[in-house]
Amino acid sequence: MTTPGAATPPCFKRSSPRKKLQPRKRHLAVDFAAGEAEAARASVAARATPLLSATPAVPAQSPGGIPLPREFFEVDALDLAPRLLGKLLRRDQVVLRITEVEAYRPNDSACHGRFGATARTAPMFGPGGHAYVYLCYGLHMMLNVVADKEGVGAAVLIRSCAPVSGLDIIQQRRGQQTEKPILLTGPGKVGQALGLSTDWSNHPLYTPGGLEVLDGPEPENVLVGPRVGIDYASSEHVTAPWRFAIAGTPWISAPKNTLRPR
Repeated sequence: MTTPGAATPPCFKRSSPRKKLQPRKRHLAVDFAAGEAEAARASVAARATPLLSATPAVPAQSPGGIPLPREFFEVDALDLAPRLLGKLLRRDQVVLRITEVEAYRPNDSACHGRFGATARTAPMFGPGGHAYVYLCYGLHMMLNVVADKEGVGAAVLIRSCAPVSGLDIIQQRRGQQTEKPILLTGPGKVGQALGLSTDWSNHPLYTPGGLEVLDGPEPENVLVGPRVGIDYASSEHVTAPWRFAIAGTPWISAPKNTLRPR
């Protein structure tokens, strides 16, 4: 193809018939076909990447992200919970996408803060955007994101996540060489994958370094349902639909049959 503005090349009398250019066209056809085949093989290889095939409803994310401001967290826990879906949790090389959460509010008979601030629950009464990590059954580290203003006593429990980066570290910490949702579907599994302890309580999640919450894509559809394992609470709060999850992802803990479209 002639480039616009370029000088017109001189014409020379051909010394051979034009048909001798035909072999070159065949070579181009062969090269084009080879390129198409290589592109097809690359596409198949990309679709066969283990982590992505194990997370069909969780798009691949960059390990990076924009830190969320403190004001993002200073809202009612019931508002913060669905807004956390799709956001990223990062600790060093491990990045997780939040796929399931539960809201716990003041005057909520299922909330740890229902008896007021204690040595254990004091972080829940701290500023919004701080971490509240507690030990459950003497085994599991449960990560909560403190909601609302300081002194309110509300938080959002991170129930499940999907891996974004650091899969080898996650598997090592969990003691499971799998890429299936069982790796991160449950709050204790999330805490273990991040290598958390109660020392992380009161840590500000909106500051760079350590443990942080980063911005991520908002899910298209959300599921809601009653929270899990709170039979000790009043009937009003047992049935309250304060559990939220990303629709269409396998990275959700049991039970799933209590979740409905929002």
